[in-house]
Amino acid sequence: MPENSHPIDVVLLAGDRPSGDPLANALGAQYKALVPVAGKAMLRHVLDRLLASPLVATIHILGQNPAALLGHDDLADLAGHPRIMAHMSKGNISESVSALLDEAQLGEALVTTADNVLLTEAMIRHFLTIRQKVPNVDLAIALVERETLLAAYPEAKRTWLKTRGGAWSGANLILLRRSDGMDRLLHFWRDIEQNRKRGWKLMSAFGPLLLIGAFCRIITMQRGLKIAGGRFGLIARLVDMPQAEACIDVDKPSDLALAERIIAARQSA
Repeated sequence: MPENSHPIDVVLLAGDRPSGDPLANALGAQYKALVPVAGKAMLRHVLDRLLASPLVATIHILGQNPAALLGHDDLADLAGHPRIMAHMSKGNISESVSALLDEAQLGEALVTTADNVLLTEAMIRHFLTIRQKVPNVDLAIALVERETLLAAYPEAKRTWLKTRGGAWSGANLILLRRSDGMDRLLHFWRDIEQNRKRGWKLMSAFGPLLLIGAFCRIITMQRGLKIAGGRFGLIARLVDMPQAEACIDVDKPSDLALAERIIAARQSA
């Protein structure tokens, strides 16, 4: 195995908003992670893919009630699995992730989400090549460029961050390496989590250079991420995902319908 390609621990975010999840409420699911997708809980889709990957070590499920998640009929056979650990979440995502990194003594982690039901081994493998390309990377974020998505799924609706050379949507894969700079970033993240879907507010929080550059479209997303990471003393990189499905998570009924169509097509291929 190449240097710096050892299996990585995964933090799997499986919590709900304090007010509950609209999709789960609409479908009568106790938690969003248990929303049925193509006949089984969305969390099961992601766990099956992670457990099958030789690049994944331990999977740390993070949620308000992880025991209830693993007690669901679709997941009960995974209770006690030696590569799955369950953790109670804190008040928000960043606080929860920071506490888990401490609790599990993780120096490095791949973070993904329970609604990332279209995750594949190819996506995991492509994303983690950043560890060989930039061995000292502290933060890597997977994004899909708009043309990549629309060429395959023109009907898909996503939130886009527009910069010079393209528009980007998050792909629910993040690489974190623990450091003083990462601790500062997680603390800062906690303060701006409510703005994560509002591109301009998010970029302005990282300083005027990033905001002006993005507004005038004079910097690329890659450059913007480097600037943002530099504010915290981090080496930060964008990973351009070639798989259009990488940014299709399940947040609303239209996402669910599209994901089920893609899963059906994969099964019949």
